[in-house]
Amino acid sequence: MIINTLKEFIDSRGLTVYQFWKQAGITQSAGYRLYHNRDVLPLKRVLDKICTAYQIQPWELLRWKPDNISSL
Repeated sequence: MIINTLKEFIDSRGLTVYQFWKQAGITQSAGYRLYHNRDVLPLKRVLDKICTAYQIQPWELLRWKPDNISSL
């Protein structure tokens, strides 16, 4: 299963979710949904905006975890 690691990314940078979605240029609902639900994957255009805003690679925001393990 692929999960997003946006919560860890945002928290590690000391950002609020508000600052994150404003800086990334994504919608408020997308920002909060990605932050609060690891199972939600960003759409390509959203991922592109986040990577552009923070000059990072997509793999920095995604992680694979086996389905039989509850958390990594």
